[in-house]
Amino acid sequence: MASVPYPFTAVVGMDDMRLSLLLNAVSPAIGGVLVRGEKGTAKSTVVRGLTALLPDMDVVAGCRFACDPQAPDPQCPDGPHEPGTGVTRTTRMVELPVGASEDRLVGSLDIERALADGVKAFEPGLLAQAHRGILYVDEVNLLSDHLIDHLLDAAAMGASHVEREGVSVRHAARFLLVGTMNPEEGELRPQLLDRFGLTVEVAASRDPEQRVEVVRRRLAYDDDPAGFAARWAGEEAALRERIVAARALLPRVRLGDDALRQIAATCAAFEVDGMRADIVMARAATALAAWDGREDVTVDDVRQAALLALPHRRRRNPFDAPGLDEEKLDETLEEFGGGDDEPDPDPRGPDDGGDGDGGPGGGGRPDGGVPPQPQGPREDAGAEPSGERPEPDGAPGPQPSPQPSAGAGPAPEQAPVKAAEPYRTRALTVPGLGNGAAGRRSRARTEHGRTTGSRRPRGALTKLHLAATVRAAAPHQRARGRSGPGLVVHRDDLRQAVREGREGNLVLFVVDASGSMAARQRMGAVKGAVLSLLLDAYQRRDKVGLVTFRGRDAELALPPTSSVDAAAARLETLPTGGRTPLAAGLLKAHEVLRVERLRDPARRPLLVVVTDGRATGGPEPLRLAERAAALHAAEGTAAVVVDCETGPVRLGLAAELAHGLGGDAVTLDELRADAIAGLVRDVRTTRRAA
Repeated sequence: MASVPYPFTAVVGMDDMRLSLLLNAVSPAIGGVLVRGEKGTAKSTVVRGLTALLPDMDVVAGCRFACDPQAPDPQCPDGPHEPGTGVTRTTRMVELPVGASEDRLVGSLDIERALADGVKAFEPGLLAQAHRGILYVDEVNLLSDHLIDHLLDAAAMGASHVEREGVSVRHAARFLLVGTMNPEEGELRPQLLDRFGLTVEVAASRDPEQRVEVVRRRLAYDDDPAGFAARWAGEEAALRERIVAARALLPRVRLGDDALRQIAATCAAFEVDGMRADIVMARAATALAAWDGREDVTVDDVRQAALLALPHRRRRNPFDAPGLDEEKLDETLEEFGGGDDEPDPDPRGPDDGGDGDGGPGGGGRPDGGVPPQPQGPREDAGAEPSGERPEPDGAPGPQPSPQPSAGAGPAPEQAPVKAAEPYRTRALTVPGLGNGAAGRRSRARTEHGRTTGSRRPRGALTKLHLAATVRAAAPHQRARGRSGPGLVVHRDDLRQAVREGREGNLVLFVVDASGSMAARQRMGAVKGAVLSLLLDAYQRRDKVGLVTFRGRDAELALPPTSSVDAAAARLETLPTGGRTPLAAGLLKAHEVLRVERLRDPARRPLLVVVTDGRATGGPEPLRLAERAAALHAAEGTAAVVVDCETGPVRLGLAAELAHGLGGDAVTLDELRADAIAGLVRDVRTTRRAA
């Protein structure tokens, strides 16, 4: 890899992303940037290029925690420091690898000093190294939960507290958090998502000329990185000067009451949770004004700040693309504009856009390195997808489904039914401990999870449990001739750390699409339940597959994949009608799981059968279904049956199927996450009444 980073100003296009990064360089209090986009769109390249533009910083000489010499941290582990002149160094960008351990992130006991000198000393982690700089997380959506917890704590408090292995340390950890992710690989936890001040969507250009220029510049850089960077040195220096000037102007920028009212009204109109969005929008609008060399925030600044700060915070339906309804945004800004579309006149004269004088960065053109204001998403993400058939108005309750005669041919397919509104589901897990790919569904022994204990190593030692090793060696020091500081450790004293985290599973949906499920109201509820489970699988980083059965056979509608969006699309167009070949559906699922076990033995499956339990068609359909269920039970496959039976008279066939699978049965109502809370409330109310 070349040691010279690709110049920030040489990036073609990517206007939204570059502007967001530059605004955070001007005002780090905005809270960082989350970059979402498909693979191969130069997300990492642009972030690394930003580091070279940031001004140098003063630090206390010899301080491992980058204390500011003018205001040193009174609780710095390397302190106390006397205020004074420090040394100057470049601003750091610290990369957090997805597979980093907890010790690497927060720090740990200095093993070398502990073993050699018997001294408890703290070895700083990446959070300490990133203080007053950039913490960059590529593929941030793939981070393990225990690392996300520490990031959340540090981002919220501006400090990291470490209590482990006899070490108690607190140090400052204020950093610019920049994350990149591919949405196809899973979403972020809402708590971490909200910690990013701004978010942008990036995609490869569809303009052939622009793509040609991207390739031309990249090939030139690969051939001669230093020479390529030298050709862009002038633009880089100009952009760096503009960042410094904007930082100096920022404290003088005025955010008027009209702008504040527009910010508050916009956040309320898009139903964002909490007040962080309002604060981020205010800071972003102020930084936009400073970036353009103005001392007043305009309505355009507020609009631009909304397009960057709200897409990931607004309430939206699952699987909707992030974005804002720009027409609604403009209406809100106009309604709460205070009667004036323009700010107070600038005493320095009319504003020509901030860059008309050919200032640093090339006057706002992409080739000059200063992005123009982004245009935001082009579509209303909240719009209904086209091609949907509206639900007909009808009497409540399920309608009778057509039953074909014994000698009739295949029943005609019924029009696809629209799914009901999705909801948060109960947590369905695979019992026991696994060892599969990192995720969020089931418990697993992992290399990078939370330490839960220790054991003697079985084979090669991979993760040393230092505290347990020291405890094992301590009683034998006198017998080993050790009387002074230090510790004599033998091989028998070594202890392996036992870590536990979460894994993603293969969630295979087996959906009954027969005539008995075809009543429009019932099938809409069924699709809503499956869509809700898909959303849950999306958030927990599972692979998903979809098997459907109807008529005479079953089919694999979607082979196991990590893209649950594809499963949601197949579900939307799922036809219904015909008999219920339940055994065929279970046998098809058994074959799919057999193949997947050969491909990925460590990933444990979770079978989710969505049916009313009825079986028709062929000789002894119920008996065949029981035998097919016994195959899954014999292999120990975790299974859940979602009972879709409705009406006053219920046969309980789904519960019998769950028993045959060795799993659990839940009704559509019990599938909701809030069903348990409601049940607890009902029980408490009954007890109080008694």
